[in-house]
Amino acid sequence: MNKLATTKLSSKGQVVIPEEIRNKMKLHTGDQFLVVAEKDVVILKSITPPDLREYTSLIKKTRLAAKKAGLTKDAIKDAIRQAREK
Repeated sequence: MNKLATTKLSSKGQVVIPEEIRNKMKLHTGDQFLVVAEKDVVILKSITPPDLREYTSLIKKTRLAAKKAGLTKDAIKDAIRQAREK
């Protein structure tokens, strides 16, 4: 069974996650969280960045498709620039 812990909200809106929980969850300074609130419940969900190796196959397929379509790096940069200007 999980142990319960209490914490307080600081004047700056900060909440300390107790050390035992940080250690158990392997949380570190700078880790990011998704915050969900509903009525009197607040949920913190840790966000873990994906491992880029998971996307190796997808990246290869995308590069091949772009090459077959005749897209150049400059054309892609221009498309990104134009999209950001909108």
